[in-house]
Amino acid sequence: MTLRTASTMAQSTFSLASRTQLPNGLSMPTIHLGVYLTSGKETYQAVRWALEAGYRGVDSAQMYHNEKEAGKAISDFLSSEANTELLKREDIHLTSKLASNSAYETAQKAIKQSIKECGLGYIDLFLLHSPYGGKKARLDSWRAVEDAIDAGEVKIGGVSNYGVKHLQELLDSNPRIPPAINQIEVHPFNTRKDITSFCQQHNIVVEAYAPLVRALRMRHPEIVSLSKKYSCTPGQLLVRWSLQHGYVPLPKSVKKERIIENSDIGGFEIKDDDMSAMDRLDEYLVTDWDPTDCD
Repeated sequence: MTLRTASTMAQSTFSLASRTQLPNGLSMPTIHLGVYLTSGKETYQAVRWALEAGYRGVDSAQMYHNEKEAGKAISDFLSSEANTELLKREDIHLTSKLASNSAYETAQKAIKQSIKECGLGYIDLFLLHSPYGGKKARLDSWRAVEDAIDAGEVKIGGVSNYGVKHLQELLDSNPRIPPAINQIEVHPFNTRKDITSFCQQHNIVVEAYAPLVRALRMRHPEIVSLSKKYSCTPGQLLVRWSLQHGYVPLPKSVKKERIIENSDIGGFEIKDDDMSAMDRLDEYLVTDWDPTDCD
């Protein structure tokens, strides 16, 4: 069985209202705002703009040092006049990540600290940020995530930057709660077919960070040509590519107009041959870090 988003069957219906079904019966927004490398007022303002534009998911992390600002922006939005839909806490999805894998007790304390920092009562999705630390630290930290889920402190558990061998290791440990998510760098210039195929085979949703390639390939001839063909921006084309592959993209921007623009992807559908052409752009371009092969 391959996981599908609610709108995969009718691909032209992708929007900020689209949700991705998870194997545990829960769902989450199909597009999230990424807040990596933002801080303070910049994070707060970007999250507020995103929520007002219709985003319902925000991707933060302990390493980003902006859980507090992201959480406050969510709280303030929910109690503001801008919340015209009368949304509640459960309607907004916040992700955070464990800074480093460690002993069970250390990971447990870190998760509780994240919940306190964001000020929202619980965290919707909590990920192990990387596979660094070795097998014991990875499995001990995952047990802390499982217990946080059992305690109602976290709704969904997952991993980030996990390669196939790390995912297999976790599954081979017969976890009480299998990972629902693997967040990795995925875009046409780094398609990670080995990891994405493994995730699809094991009902693990792929979240695509750096879906805009950190603006490093916006002027690539193929991207420019297809953007003109579909009357969209390069950013919209790249987000749409992620969605049509069944991924959950995390486009990042701190500019109001770009935050809105990146999510306006419902008016076109990339044809199969053009999707294949974009897939062939793969050059294993890593825009930040790549721990997927670490021991």
